[in-house]
Amino acid sequence: MARVLVTGGAGFIGSHLCRRLLADGHEVLCLDNFFTGRKRNVEALVGNPRFELIRHDVVEPFMLEVDRIYNLACPASPVHYQYNPVKTVKTSVLGAIHVLGLAKRVRARVLQASTSEVYGDPAVHPQPESYWGHVNPNGPRSCYDEGKRVAETLFFDYHRQNGVDIRVVRIFNTYGPMMLPDDGRVVSNFIMQALKGAPLTIYGEGKQTRSFQYVDDLVTGMVKMMEQDGFVGPVNLGNPGEFTMLELAQKVLQLSGSSSKLEHRPLPPDDPRQRRPDISVARQRLGWEPRVPLEEGLVRTLEYFRKQVAEGHA
Repeated sequence: MARVLVTGGAGFIGSHLCRRLLADGHEVLCLDNFFTGRKRNVEALVGNPRFELIRHDVVEPFMLEVDRIYNLACPASPVHYQYNPVKTVKTSVLGAIHVLGLAKRVRARVLQASTSEVYGDPAVHPQPESYWGHVNPNGPRSCYDEGKRVAETLFFDYHRQNGVDIRVVRIFNTYGPMMLPDDGRVVSNFIMQALKGAPLTIYGEGKQTRSFQYVDDLVTGMVKMMEQDGFVGPVNLGNPGEFTMLELAQKVLQLSGSSSKLEHRPLPPDDPRQRRPDISVARQRLGWEPRVPLEEGLVRTLEYFRKQVAEGHA
């Protein structure tokens, strides 16, 4: 049993990770400032004697005694990270400095939840870890993209200079229960619009592609990476199945039984045209690949959002 800190632990992915770590027998400290995280996501865990909920912002220093750190603290959807772009950069950069400083002091292994956004609007397809990316340094998405890129730099510099035991994963589009209904990500957008009978918003012609992994697959990959000895990454964690936005919209309409129409809007600035992970490294080094097909994951996610709507949470 390890004592594990999860920053951003009350968020979408963080809350799933906390549940997995508790199920694996660990003691879990969940740290969150509740900007995009929700107490409701972890309220069922509060009575567990091996779970502790801490309200704190990683922009400010903190001291804890832990064996493992998963650094997930940062808003991940454009709606939220563009709300306060300066704070987004601070969360990525100062948050990384503070968790790395803690890991150095207490000799903890620390995993950085990086992102496929470090590849920007990629000129290489699919994207391997060796690709350096094609990122606009001063656009509306730069606060997140560049913040995560700097965080990776800090992780590898702390590793080389101070011997900090790091792990870095690059997370591709992830969906599932606990997503915020208004977080601006395409899966939750489409599902909520379909359930309400509103038009599904398609940006541009809808031919841009994404790869969608179910959250349980991601959590398994993160845990495997954390416990992998002798390999620090980075490693892509994503589903190599590639779908256009039109294909995803049609799938959501089919599974939800909605009669919603499609509504086209202008493409946002710097929106990537295509996104698909090369997961060769994850397969070889971690023995990991996603298991949940898109249709099965969407059915589970639809059930969650239907319940949220019925209970008045959406």
